[in-house]
Amino acid sequence: MRSRFVVILVFCVACSLCAQSQPAQNYLANNTVLIVRHAEKPESGNGLTPVGEARAQLYVKYFEPFEEQGLSIPVDCLYAGADSKSSARPRLTLEPLSKATGLPLHLKVGSKDSEALVLQLKTEVHGQHPLIAWRHGDIPALLSAFGVAPEKLLPNGRWPDDVYDWVIMLNIGPDGHLTSANLIQEQLKVTGL
Repeated sequence: MRSRFVVILVFCVACSLCAQSQPAQNYLANNTVLIVRHAEKPESGNGLTPVGEARAQLYVKYFEPFEEQGLSIPVDCLYAGADSKSSARPRLTLEPLSKATGLPLHLKVGSKDSEALVLQLKTEVHGQHPLIAWRHGDIPALLSAFGVAPEKLLPNGRWPDDVYDWVIMLNIGPDGHLTSANLIQEQLKVTGL
């Protein structure tokens, strides 16, 4: 009886050590992550201007699929900075795309918590091509959380206040680490009415 207990104990310890030695799966591996700033904002209020609403509508076709550098990237999951008292703009920017494609819009993480979003993408199952709408002042922190030095992509490491038409494309390798980062000028003709 005692030897049976010892065998079971050794087996349990071995299983525990084996489980600890295997790294957790990184669901960012082999992803192409796209990041946009929310669409145009009004002087006051937490919504979008007519131009911003037009941009959000144009994103339905622009990101289905996203065509860049000879690649066709089918967006397969959507993330937006959670609504705050002063802004629902990230959600409003991707809502038309979510409705048109049926893709759920993930809204749990506020744009002040970039590390939490990257952790969520690493630890939770999602598609291979996430599109993220974020607040421009928080995009440098999001880039840092992904392993990008903001000053390598953005002027003075900041997203300019008056720019709404950039897309950042991050390529993540099979090991879950960043392999390249590009700043892309959108090819959209946005009008307000």
